[in-house]
Amino acid sequence: MAATSTNDLKTGMTLDLPEGLFQVVEFQHVKPGKGGAFVRTKLRNIRSGNILDKTFRADERVEQAVVDKREMQFLYRDGADYVFMDNTTYEQITVPPEALGDAVNYLVEGSSVLLQFYRDEIIGTDLPAAVELAVTETEPGVQGDRVSGARKPATLETGLVVQVPLFVNPGDRIKVDTRTGEYLTRA
Repeated sequence: MAATSTNDLKTGMTLDLPEGLFQVVEFQHVKPGKGGAFVRTKLRNIRSGNILDKTFRADERVEQAVVDKREMQFLYRDGADYVFMDNTTYEQITVPPEALGDAVNYLVEGSSVLLQFYRDEIIGTDLPAAVELAVTETEPGVQGDRVSGARKPATLETGLVVQVPLFVNPGDRIKVDTRTGEYLTRA
């Protein structure tokens, strides 16, 4: 682990604090007229997702967690777990769905994902901005019902339900934004 100064904090940096493992969401360096400078931060707990507001003295030393990112390919589901293969070593690992979080809604067999490891624990996933998924179930659009912005629910191959325009039918492939979970376009 590398100790770093609070003056060098950046958004997205991962810190190993006594309270747990945190990612910097935002930070602000404050130098008041009286007294010493300080750094006000908003930190997100990696494991629970809770937000913590914490203030550090300027130039205070904190432990930076070294996060290893590995490109993995999703192979198949084994019961509730997900099996991934490392693209460089071809080693297979089994991952519980809790470690993947919302990423399970966008994983289809054969897709590549960047898994973030801290020591031997998976702490997050980096998905592409949009993924292409097939619609498995949706109501048929009514002919002539072309109200602007009209939407209907559609179930995708991963089980995710999104709101789609009326012209989308079962079997269509659509692009879904992985950050918001919203329909983008037909693929």
